[in-house]
Amino acid sequence: MNLEEQFNLIAEEYDVNRRKFIPCFEDYYKNTTKFIVSNIEEPKRILDLGAGTGLLSYFWYRHFSASEYVLVDIADDMLHVARKRFAGINTISYQVADYSREIPEQDFDVIVSALSIHHLENVDKETLFDRIYDKLPEGGLFVNYDQFCAGQADMDNWFDTYWENQLADSGLTEHDIALWKERRKLDKECSVEEEMAMLGRSGFKSIKCFYSYQKFSVIIAIK
Repeated sequence: MNLEEQFNLIAEEYDVNRRKFIPCFEDYYKNTTKFIVSNIEEPKRILDLGAGTGLLSYFWYRHFSASEYVLVDIADDMLHVARKRFAGINTISYQVADYSREIPEQDFDVIVSALSIHHLENVDKETLFDRIYDKLPEGGLFVNYDQFCAGQADMDNWFDTYWENQLADSGLTEHDIALWKERRKLDKECSVEEEMAMLGRSGFKSIKCFYSYQKFSVIIAIK
């Protein structure tokens, strides 16, 4: 199955299982977002790339409910869950699209993404970062909550082995883990250091990985 098919298949149970798949869930989504929003003014418009079920936008919306949000994902079934999550909120819109080919035409003050960009080849990551840079105003933010390799074969093995072992004790079903292993075949992770270098080449002036827990890191880039 391709990426769209795999994520459509798991859309309904995606949020339920997300906490089990990410051992650092609270820090990764909640506390890092609190850190960012405490340092910026409420954006006019926020773009969520690979938004899925709207989980990341939910954590931003808790702080910035007056902002406009555009949620983009390749899997319509995932966005269907997001539509139910934000039912009745007219400041949130949805686009079924492959953001690696194009991103929405509107201007955005903040662009975010969670656990999505690591599905792209490095050359496509760089092209995307160029587009994100061009879309943002001076001082605009790009924040990537993503999954990374360690950049060293032995440490990659340590991280992967620990992650797989803790999933076995997480309460996930064998079916859930089997689907996860299939999705992992589509991963094209780079290291945090590699991605920060890409963002620098795209023109971002301030780049920082301010949270990291083994494979899960959050990078902020300011134009």
